[in-house]
Amino acid sequence: MKIGFDAKRAAQNKTGLGNYSRFVLNILNRYRPDNDYTLFVPNKNKTQNLCDVKDIEKYNIVFPNSTGWRSSLWRVFGISNDIKKSGIDIYHGLSNELPLTIKKTSCRSIVTIHDLIFLHYPQYYHTIDRWIYAYKFRKACENADKVIAVSEFTKQEIIRYYGTPEEKISVVYQGCDPMFRQTATAQKKVEVRQRYNLPTHYILYVGTIEERKNIMLLAKALRHLPKDIKVVAFGRATKYTQIVKDYLAENNLTDRVVFIHKSDFHDLPAVYQQADIFVYPSRIEGFGIPLLEALCSGVPVIGCTGSCLEEAGGPHSAYVNPDDDKALAQEITSILNDVQRRDMMITKGLEYAKNFEEETLCQKLWQIYEEMAIGSKNK
Repeated sequence: MKIGFDAKRAAQNKTGLGNYSRFVLNILNRYRPDNDYTLFVPNKNKTQNLCDVKDIEKYNIVFPNSTGWRSSLWRVFGISNDIKKSGIDIYHGLSNELPLTIKKTSCRSIVTIHDLIFLHYPQYYHTIDRWIYAYKFRKACENADKVIAVSEFTKQEIIRYYGTPEEKISVVYQGCDPMFRQTATAQKKVEVRQRYNLPTHYILYVGTIEERKNIMLLAKALRHLPKDIKVVAFGRATKYTQIVKDYLAENNLTDRVVFIHKSDFHDLPAVYQQADIFVYPSRIEGFGIPLLEALCSGVPVIGCTGSCLEEAGGPHSAYVNPDDDKALAQEITSILNDVQRRDMMITKGLEYAKNFEEETLCQKLWQIYEEMAIGSKNK
């Protein structure tokens, strides 16, 4: 088959949608190499992250012929002509959108919807961004021959907000980078500990320091925990970061939390593997990759109820209400003090993480492509 991809995020985004896009491209290249894959990239000067796509030279890469403001509209309109010229059988929008003129092409189309958080929690987004997302995401779900949701929670959100028929949506989870399944060497662990000045024991948080991800819950939980318990938070800073730091200062907790705002992604496995517990108190996610990274790293996980984190963390991880700091403190205390429970969570977590291995997820994705190909022949 000739399969085309919207590769803007794969090329330009280092994390998030970029990681998902590169994950899809890499597993297809690894387990389904005998196909023709084309990447549609809107800016030939912004391809820095394609180096993380294995064997990138094997892919056909198409750039827009236009420049200036016209190139910014290429993914919306002009790309359809390039899709036709490339003879694409299936076009997959990897990051929530499709060209508005996709139906004018002869190919079948798939869109991956990662989340509809901007509808669920509009207060976390600028008004103009919500309008743009609402229009693009809805049109993509309407125009696509198939919608992929990255979790059952996201699937139900698509049905709830857009009325998309359930039979049109398939859930295909995202995996995490294989490096999280590999045990870091003792030397690497020492290097990472020294590089980031990590304490001997710590509770870990990984993610942007933003209001939605709710690290304040963990800050408040520290009031109910012994003074020797430290938190290490890896993630990009936002305005919300100062709010958290002010709270810590007001409650004499500043020395209990280490913020690391700049780090090397390849250091993270060693960071996870030296943590006592991983806590991800987010109010809502599309899936929750950090929980899976922690499970693969052999770390007990605590998440929050209310969205999809139970899907990512599995039945043997712990979950608390996103506003109950006492419950979070109790879970942390229980895991730290109960060796048997901790060992069970690690063992069961590693077992659950097998559901998200690359070959398994690739097979589910490929089944959808095959269904689309059959549908195309029957048109």
